[in-house]
Amino acid sequence: MALKVEDLEDQSRYRQLLKIDYADLVPFVLEYLRKRSWLILSFWALCIFFLGNAVLVRVNIEGHYQFRYIFKHTLLGLIVFPILLIPVHELLHIIPYYLTGARNIRIGMDLKQYMFYVTAHRYVANEKQFRLVALFPFMIVSAGLLFLVFYLPGLWKWSLSLVLFVHATMCAGDFALLNFYAVHPGKKIYTWDDADEKTAYFYEEF
Repeated sequence: MALKVEDLEDQSRYRQLLKIDYADLVPFVLEYLRKRSWLILSFWALCIFFLGNAVLVRVNIEGHYQFRYIFKHTLLGLIVFPILLIPVHELLHIIPYYLTGARNIRIGMDLKQYMFYVTAHRYVANEKQFRLVALFPFMIVSAGLLFLVFYLPGLWKWSLSLVLFVHATMCAGDFALLNFYAVHPGKKIYTWDDADEKTAYFYEEF
């Protein structure tokens, strides 16, 4: 049976590991992107791979297209398409949340931190559920863009290879949150959000 927030208040079975105000998420993300683990090393390796792929595409199209067309696709890849991907990315967080049982799902943004987020109010997620929610947009968007980069012609390869890299960096917050689990191996951790108070909680089961 799914846990409820009230279940985590049983101090004989659970203890609070972390409480994060949404206003402090950027410092948290930066801190956990620096904490070394197999997960965060894999994330940086993928970012470097995607960047290297974009550089290789750029080298291969050199001399085949006029600069103004290359510049246009550079803007598409670095700015236009990533902005258009934001709602798609957030929607892809909603799908696994809903499939794992959450219903009071909300989308928010904090423009001071340049941050968009999806949260499920008072929904308790275990590590497996949270991992699915966090990684789903990265996996789906990366797979789709890799397919398009492989099959579309030169200039589109360039712009979409840039999007592939930029979107990966946009997933840094998701990987930082997951890294909290990676740096606490062996612990059975649950998380839930109070969307009204804009606060996230992590609890450990004894």
